[in-house]
Amino acid sequence: MHETEPGTPLPPGSTIGILGGGQLGRMIALAAAQLGYRCHVFCPSPDEPASQVSAQTTVAPYEEEAALARFAEAVDVVTLEFENVPVAATTFLAQHVPVRPGSAVLHVCQNRLREKDFLASINVPTTRYMEASGPDALVRALRDFGAPVILKSAEFGYDGKGQVMVSQSSQAQEAWDEMRRHAPDSPAIIESFVDFHAEVSVIVARGLDGAISSYPAVENKHRNHILDQTIAPARLPPEVMERAEVIARHVVEGLDVVGLLAVEMFVTGEGRLLVNELAPRPHNSGHWTIDACLTSQFEQLVRAVVGLPLGSSERLANAVMRNILGEDIERWREFAADPNARLHLYGKRDARPGRKMGHVTRLLPRD
Repeated sequence: MHETEPGTPLPPGSTIGILGGGQLGRMIALAAAQLGYRCHVFCPSPDEPASQVSAQTTVAPYEEEAALARFAEAVDVVTLEFENVPVAATTFLAQHVPVRPGSAVLHVCQNRLREKDFLASINVPTTRYMEASGPDALVRALRDFGAPVILKSAEFGYDGKGQVMVSQSSQAQEAWDEMRRHAPDSPAIIESFVDFHAEVSVIVARGLDGAISSYPAVENKHRNHILDQTIAPARLPPEVMERAEVIARHVVEGLDVVGLLAVEMFVTGEGRLLVNELAPRPHNSGHWTIDACLTSQFEQLVRAVVGLPLGSSERLANAVMRNILGEDIERWREFAADPNARLHLYGKRDARPGRKMGHVTRLLPRD
């Protein structure tokens, strides 16, 4: 490990520990290597995408403190590539090595109820919501919010998993059982349905010195609850774009994040912005920044966690990023042959339906 004075950036050659071995970790490691840093991945499974491009991997459960202790001794700072790492693991690591973002951020962002409560506490608008302890809560929500409502597991929800739309009281028990099959031990939340005009996200970075840099709001199109494509920048009026960035910056400061935060929002037909979800890590909707910005979201994360000044988030081109899902990976030759496409593959072996195997970004002239 490298000894540095407080506030001094970690020097090149230092090791960044990454909790999680997926494609986000892979792209963090690639960005870190460009700046001269090594990465050490900690994940429960071998041969993950991040491990293929990192200097070292520890394969162990996140609950195994002996393995966490050895990991902490081998790295200079720890970050994460997904938010479902147990908070206990980050709390343990923080006793030995800086963890950015920290356990307090993870605690909020792992649970939709805590997330919504936090947003309400800093006056950020969201859809109406309530905690649910059973099917009867759905009946109350349908009465108080109006139909339909969305039942969600408060934890372990991503790509639409653990979410059920409910339109009638007679569906309450069936919906509750369906949600429970995905997350049997998770608390639950009910949200009022938002008839949105667009779904957008803003990725914002915050450095160790408190400096903030944000990317423009982008428009996200989903297919079967999985992000299909991102259009950068979003096709929205300038005042809505500016307000989205202001909200994201307010949230990242409120959470005291060191690293990245993705703020997902609904845009209503009247132009209102309602924050839907937070992700304290690189985000699928920010992959376009690799090819279209001076500093990618991944380099920005590396800069933040090692204490370097944040880079410029200037957009050099417009872009459309599309995920390569499942068997679409078989079209890799077609994507690679397109002179206007930037192909990124994640090194995953099994092309299961809906699995993110890579992405393609097409650059367009900047407006």
